[in-house]
Amino acid sequence: MIRTFALVAAALWVVGCAPTAAVPAAPGGTGPAPGTSAAKVTGSVGYLQRVALPPTAVIKVVLVDVSRADAPAIVLGEQVFAAGGRQVPFPFEIAYDPARIQANHTYAVQARIEDGGVLRFITDQRHAVITRGAPNQVELVLRPVGGAAKP
Repeated sequence: MIRTFALVAAALWVVGCAPTAAVPAAPGGTGPAPGTSAAKVTGSVGYLQRVALPPTAVIKVVLVDVSRADAPAIVLGEQVFAAGGRQVPFPFEIAYDPARIQANHTYAVQARIEDGGVLRFITDQRHAVITRGAPNQVELVLRPVGGAAKP
């Protein structure tokens, strides 16, 4: 239980400390600004537990540069959307500026599901994308957060 808590706390710290701006946004907020060449990372977000999400749940998927071990991840793009009554898996597509990609860096996709500001599910593994032979498409399986302590 303590190890799980430590992993979740570390993940929250990394995501919470990351800057929120990434690719210059187009008017309206999604995707790169006009005149900016964009590529994309796609995939789906799901979890194994047989529990329905409330319609108010919010799914956040983030593309980050995780190359620097001693510094917060740099956000390159993100997609945030409400469940709106839908259930997993949720498809996602994150646009990013390929000019910001460096071949010797490592990039990953992270995801979380919150409801009413309470974290319900989060990725607990690194899902590498884009460089070093990694794909541009990933299937994320999130883990539940919290719950009753086991005796």
